[in-house]
Amino acid sequence: MKVLLDTNIIIHREGNFPLNKDIGVLFKWLDNLHYTKCIHQITISEINKLKAGNTREVMNIKLDSYNALQVQSTINSRVKSVSDSVDINDNDRNDTLLLNELFIGTVDFLITEDKKIKRKANTLGIVHKVFT
Repeated sequence: MKVLLDTNIIIHREGNFPLNKDIGVLFKWLDNLHYTKCIHQITISEINKLKAGNTREVMNIKLDSYNALQVQSTINSRVKSVSDSVDINDNDRNDTLLLNELFIGTVDFLITEDKKIKRKANTLGIVHKVFT
């Protein structure tokens, strides 16, 4: 099983000051179940926008331990329709790219803390594959 991790999950997990210890427990279970932890190219891009000291360099080293999706898929027309009616900023549109990978079956599950992703997934009928 492939699990796509939202950027905020990665930041919470790999940052210098983890804010949510439950994410560590989540990663333990993903490892125990032999699930593949995936990240999207947009996550890598978002992390490369960080400017604080050597944070970007450290985070990029840590990102090497994840399976990066190699191909960014074309947005499915249904996903685009939902996105066009909901997304208002670049962050929303980036989240739609993650949701698209789930919708088209590149990954089996998506883990996020974003409520808008859950709403879009509900509209698309895949909310049962999105976990918080």
